[in-house]
Amino acid sequence: MTTRIVVLDRGTLPQRPFAFDFPHELVEYAHTRPEETATRVADAEIIITNKVTVDAAMIEANPHLKMIAIAATGFEHVDVAAAKQKGVVVSNIRAYGNDAVAEHAFMLMMALMRQLPAYQRDVAAGLWSQSPYFCHFGAPIHDVNGKTLGIFGRGGIGQALARRAEAFGMNIIWGEHKYAATCREGYVPFETVIRTADVISLHCPLNQHTRHMIAESELQQMKAGAVLINVGRGGLVDEQALVAALKYGQLGGAGFDVLTEEPPPADHPLLKTRLPHLIVTPHMAWGSVEAMDRLFDMLADNINAFMRGQAQSCL
Repeated sequence: MTTRIVVLDRGTLPQRPFAFDFPHELVEYAHTRPEETATRVADAEIIITNKVTVDAAMIEANPHLKMIAIAATGFEHVDVAAAKQKGVVVSNIRAYGNDAVAEHAFMLMMALMRQLPAYQRDVAAGLWSQSPYFCHFGAPIHDVNGKTLGIFGRGGIGQALARRAEAFGMNIIWGEHKYAATCREGYVPFETVIRTADVISLHCPLNQHTRHMIAESELQQMKAGAVLINVGRGGLVDEQALVAALKYGQLGGAGFDVLTEEPPPADHPLLKTRLPHLIVTPHMAWGSVEAMDRLFDMLADNINAFMRGQAQSCL
């Protein structure tokens, strides 16, 4: 019996053939708009999606659907509860990009602490050429050695970042949940991290408890010159408040690989605000060649294991 597999956003995956070990019919779409999804998943037995939304109505309308294979770690775009109710297995992929994302977060931190964007702009503007000295000093630069890095999210990515930061002589503190009644052993209260860390890096899932965990109040409480890194989820930070903190507050810098709306509109406040202490990258921290190859292999393994009736990496 042939299994019908529909891939909704093939363009986000490596251009290698899938290695499925069972008879199948494969239908691949480079990208799928929201209004196209319901039609494209009709009669699918397995849906592969990276970020295309699969909602309850689509699951309800497809009685032949057996599996939704997410080509990512996050699963906010799939109605997991509706799938479970209909007996549809939902699988995601974990830990494939821990090193890739941690390295990106570390890169953003280093670039901001050393004021790389500001000095690139100064050189391009000719300020070094006009200097009466052999050097040019503009924005103040800082060593990371001896600084405190506060990490929210103690999963694989957070731990990978901590190992790199410790190698550079940083002091690591792990932040407790914002609304926690007590503080777990090995963690530091949320407010203490906000007030004392020189760098704060976010590696949390997005849910009702973490949405806007960093807002105007938190930004105002951060140390003068502190740096904020977000490679987790865009909604973790109030972006309007962040713009104000960068323009008028004491925030030393911000490095973001994720935004609340993706892809963002051209007039997004963090894109039209051209500040030397802001770096925005297009949600590509996860996408090293090595990480994408691991993701692709694990995705095929999940589906093959499901078809064999074996245990797999599932939610």
